[in-house]
Amino acid sequence: MTIRTKMVTLVRSIGQSALSLSFNLGGLLAGTLLATYFDVFSITSWSLLIYPGILSARGAVGGLFCGRLSTALHLGTIRPSFTRNTKDFYLLLYAVITLTVGSSVMMGLVASLFSVFLGITAVDSLDLLVVIIATMGLSLVFIPPITLGISVLSFKKNLDPDVIVYPVISTVADILVTVCYIFVLDIFFSSKLGRYWIGLFDLVFLLIVGYILTKNYREKEFVKTLKEFFLTLVLTAFIVNITGSFLSKVHQIIGDRPEIYVVYPALIDTVGDVGSIVGSTATTKLALGIIGSSFSSIKQHLVEIGGAWSASLIMFTLYALIASSMYGLTASSDVLSFTVRLLTTNLLAVLLIVAVSFALAISTHRRGWDPDNFVIPIESSLADTITTISLLIALTIAV
Repeated sequence: MTIRTKMVTLVRSIGQSALSLSFNLGGLLAGTLLATYFDVFSITSWSLLIYPGILSARGAVGGLFCGRLSTALHLGTIRPSFTRNTKDFYLLLYAVITLTVGSSVMMGLVASLFSVFLGITAVDSLDLLVVIIATMGLSLVFIPPITLGISVLSFKKNLDPDVIVYPVISTVADILVTVCYIFVLDIFFSSKLGRYWIGLFDLVFLLIVGYILTKNYREKEFVKTLKEFFLTLVLTAFIVNITGSFLSKVHQIIGDRPEIYVVYPALIDTVGDVGSIVGSTATTKLALGIIGSSFSSIKQHLVEIGGAWSASLIMFTLYALIASSMYGLTASSDVLSFTVRLLTTNLLAVLLIVAVSFALAISTHRRGWDPDNFVIPIESSLADTITTISLLIALTIAV
């Protein structure tokens, strides 16, 4: 590949990455909801603690769906169609629904374990489990159809689904999940009847999953997806609760400064999206035999990495400027300080997530596993923790 060809490819990569990451501006809406409805999140001692976990768990399952869809569209095993799709598509959809309830239960149990150290009662632990299941179940009504729509549209428009789909969906999902979480919390704590309604919704959701399991437990691809995602599920459940703990520390440092809360969902979205672009394009190249399954092949992936990272730096700068404008940071020194903190967060977080995403793609492929069952789900969960810790460091050391 000539230098001119590499430059053209890099510019195209930056362009597509910037297009997909630009949707993360919608993450500011999720952050605005967090700042605006902070009183709802303060209803109980655990509502803010599990918020990053709900975003991460939803992102893990959504990441599996996006990754598998993107690769399958390239391979032709799933058609770019809204109706009469392949058996592979429907088995994947059933697996996503089943894994959503599995993620909810696992995250609720681990959150309860963490909550013991915070003095939360057994009744509170049951409440948070019910709320998590209801939030995740309600999100299924909206997110999978939108995911399929974006996948089909990007593929038909000759855009790379590996670059476009997850970054767009992760932002849309964060907004929708935040709305669902606020809605469920509001109903659940409004009255005794509200608790019954949420409990009934959970029961219906669990019955649907039970029906799916009875109908598909003999399907090898369905079972393989559940088994391979189980390890991811366990890791994600612990990772997301660590994220919640670090978010609490961020809250202790910044207090109620709204500009930080506004950009927070956009920051974790963008870092996760960079990881998804690097990981998803790598899994497709591995499936097509374009790169070898060794970490040294990262040299053949520098265009995708450079394009995604460059686009993320642009977005972090935009977040700083927009949030500063929204919340009255008019002094140039304040705006500069805020921007430096966010760019420091980017440099720390993106460097780590790129290495993690590529290493996951290579290591799972070497073991004969489907990398799409692991890469985006794990990296998106790790991205939330890595970004939160990086933000904590940046708030502490950056000038």
